[in-house]
Amino acid sequence: MKVILAVLLVAVFWSQEWKSVLSDSIIHIGAIFDDSARKDDEVLRLAVADLNMNNEILETEKVTVSVAFVNANNPFQAVQEACELMNRGILALVSSIGCMSAGSLQTLADAMHIPHLFIQRSPAGTPRSACPPTSRITGTDDYTLMVRPPVYLNEVIMQVVSEYSWQKFVLFYDSDFDIRGIEDFLDRTSQQGMDVSLQKVESNINMMITSLFRTMRVEELHRYRDTLRRAVLFMSPATAKAFITEVVETNLVAFDCHWILINEEISDYDLQELVMKSIGRLTVVRQTFPMPQNTTQRCVKHNHRINTSICDPKNPKAQQLEITNRYIYDTVLLLANTFHRKLEDRKWHSMASLSCIRKSSKPWQGGKSMLDTVKKFGVSGLTSFLEFTDNGSNPNIFFEILGTNYGEDRGRGVSRLAMWDPVHGLNGTLTDRKLENNMRGVVLRVVTVLEEPFVMVSENVLGKPKKYQGFSIDVLDALSNYLGFKYEIYVAPDHKYGSLQPDGQWNGLIGELVFKRADVGLSALTITPERESVVDFTTRYMDYSVGVLLRKAERTVDMFACLAPFDLSLWACIAGTVLLVGILVYLLNWLNPPRLPMGSVSSTTLYNSMWFVYGSFVQQGGEVPYTTLATRMMMGFWWMFALIVISSYTANLAAFLTITRIENSIQSLQDLSKQTDLPYGTVMDSAVYDQVRSKAMNPFERDPMYSQMWRMINRTGGGDNNVEESKEGIRKVKFGRFGFVWDAAVLEYVANNDEDCSFYTVSSRAPDRGYGIAMQHGSPYRDIFSQRILELQQNGDMDILRLKWWPKDSPCDLYSSVRTRQHGNALDIHSFAGVFCVLAAGVVLSCLIAMVESWWSRRKGSRVPSKETQADGPSARQAADLSPHSPNEHRLVLGGHAQKQGSNTTNTTAPSSTHYQPPACCDIPCALIVQHSYESNNPSELTPKMRMTTFTTSPPTPRLYIQ
Repeated sequence: MKVILAVLLVAVFWSQEWKSVLSDSIIHIGAIFDDSARKDDEVLRLAVADLNMNNEILETEKVTVSVAFVNANNPFQAVQEACELMNRGILALVSSIGCMSAGSLQTLADAMHIPHLFIQRSPAGTPRSACPPTSRITGTDDYTLMVRPPVYLNEVIMQVVSEYSWQKFVLFYDSDFDIRGIEDFLDRTSQQGMDVSLQKVESNINMMITSLFRTMRVEELHRYRDTLRRAVLFMSPATAKAFITEVVETNLVAFDCHWILINEEISDYDLQELVMKSIGRLTVVRQTFPMPQNTTQRCVKHNHRINTSICDPKNPKAQQLEITNRYIYDTVLLLANTFHRKLEDRKWHSMASLSCIRKSSKPWQGGKSMLDTVKKFGVSGLTSFLEFTDNGSNPNIFFEILGTNYGEDRGRGVSRLAMWDPVHGLNGTLTDRKLENNMRGVVLRVVTVLEEPFVMVSENVLGKPKKYQGFSIDVLDALSNYLGFKYEIYVAPDHKYGSLQPDGQWNGLIGELVFKRADVGLSALTITPERESVVDFTTRYMDYSVGVLLRKAERTVDMFACLAPFDLSLWACIAGTVLLVGILVYLLNWLNPPRLPMGSVSSTTLYNSMWFVYGSFVQQGGEVPYTTLATRMMMGFWWMFALIVISSYTANLAAFLTITRIENSIQSLQDLSKQTDLPYGTVMDSAVYDQVRSKAMNPFERDPMYSQMWRMINRTGGGDNNVEESKEGIRKVKFGRFGFVWDAAVLEYVANNDEDCSFYTVSSRAPDRGYGIAMQHGSPYRDIFSQRILELQQNGDMDILRLKWWPKDSPCDLYSSVRTRQHGNALDIHSFAGVFCVLAAGVVLSCLIAMVESWWSRRKGSRVPSKETQADGPSARQAADLSPHSPNEHRLVLGGHAQKQGSNTTNTTAPSSTHYQPPACCDIPCALIVQHSYESNNPSELTPKMRMTTFTTSPPTPRLYIQ
């Protein structure tokens, strides 16, 4: 019995001693993690396993851990779990949670004298914000050690922004980021005069972007896009990738943007995805850990070998490590080295369980010694070197600034630009270097509008892409050959240059640039203030002025050009004057008859007077001799009148046959604006249209000439005289009465290349604008493009390109309003066609009159008796033919033999014939002509005066005059 009792006592003593030894050989560590930080628990257990397998640090002691997971926003739960761990007898408390729960744990650790190694974890991977200071009891020690270094993001981002010389940018932060963490940065930017806008990024990014387009006006949206060119992102990697993807797909940003992403928790994998999704330039600021290049040195730290799965950067598991995971591993390694140094001190090792609930609970007596040992020594691990300063913070932190170049190619490389640490500051340069002459690898998307001769499409071969040519294309090719970039060109969908619509949006070429669908806009694009407010322009590469395209005056064929020197009223007056003067001459001779010699065949009848006046008018003379003074005086003045009229007609006819008169000739814009007969217009909603309207309506630059032009162009709201495209305006000029107001350079090319040379141009001499290359607002290529254009102008290359499309030796006269003859100025048949027509009409009329006279003569001849009838008749032996020669004159011809001894006449009762009985002794053939003078217009009444002429047919016949 005694033996059994002794055995039991020995067993109980041995068991108690074994229990005491077992308790002394186990180092118990407590850990509290966030619910979302399951990977922290995995790394913690991996670190404990590595230490338990290494006998060089802890020879016989083993490390064990107890882990509790809490809600990051529930400090009460964190305190309960910490008390439960202290009740189990922990030697140190490791936590990886947020600032809210960390403050409660800090108070508990100070009360229980338990070393608390706090690793700050930001929610959802967002950038860290400094935890607010915790109120502490005066005189107590701070048992909380900040394993993660303080937040230096304010200092780093201020240095980066200053190096880039940014003065205006927008700062985006996600919903989980504590904006109070950058208050110091915002204060410093305000003091330096920087314009910083803040915008929170909601969890539903798609809805947020959609609301921007729905709520913002167009002007606000343009300003917003301009602000997005420079942006700083305080986001988690996941939010940053989603946000960048959304804004790129909605064309809120383009390749000219430059964004800076600030986050310590960016892995290499996240960085590559961000580069693939972004365009433009991207700068990333993240925390880095200097490591030896040799893998063996990287995984061996003094007498401890780190697991290669987390120390080798090529290992996928190591690439997925978060910063908190690294600090947790080094924290366990630091505690193990501290325990190794305290093995000779058994006081800290014998720790009873602590109770946080009871008022009589006492803190751990060995806690102060443990805290001092942890703060005194450091350890080299995954985070380079982990140590603490007197205030309990880790001073060792390094940031690396990584950056990409501008460009849309997805294979862009990421290079380290600079390093930053609290001691040395920025090591490197972040100057936003301007683009150099080498743009190789850059592909620009060019939008254009077809406009001769700036941009034209050459003949396309089936199956091959369109080939563009023109003056602007030559300029772009010269820039491309010098800078080394490539471009893809397409035509604007609506074929317009672009104007501001009633809904506030731009259309056409400018709209393509505004909505980031194109990088460069190229055509006959003029630089205007309205356009320059939404896009950027290079320096002008050609001057611009407004011109008018007009059709030259045609040399029309006028068959009656010979009548052109006098108008119809003058010809009527001349004809009336001929009739009037003829009547006056007849009346003057009738009042005072002239004395005519015996045998004269002329008379002063009205017919002869008219004929004489007309003959003298056409300078052909007359037949009637006028002897009276009044008649000669009258004819003298008439000849003088005829001389002046004929001379004037001759001189004016020569001018009309050699020179084409142009009525309402337009030789300047002033001439165009003053006339209203010729309609004119321009392209609707174009730069010319806006220019004319501005100078006509703006009270500060109102011009009377443009005011008159605007009244014509804006007639009926602009629908009548304006066109939709320039080609339509050119067609209206060629095939109608129209003046097309457009770019003078375009109109000169059209007039110069017209086959018929039927155009001429009028333009203003002083250029007030210029042609430029448009780019997206804030494009990084604008300066280098402008510099190269100036070089082309200085060395004369631009003039060579211009002469290719506007040669000096033009086949057409662009400034003459008359179409020139190709074969000199010789008169042709068309100029005298009217004269020939008049002559032909006279010939036809004369033939008609001759036919009528012939018919009339035969009709009259059928009424005269024959010789046989006269010989057999009782009243006469010969027939007499009395034919009228004038209203007052008859000629009596008697056939037969005349008597030598005398003659006799017989008065006839009819004016048409007279019977005469010649003496029988007369054997000489003769003819007797009796001219009767009548006192009245009745030819049957003979006056006492009679003149008879007798002549023979063979020998000279004596003439007998009877008065």
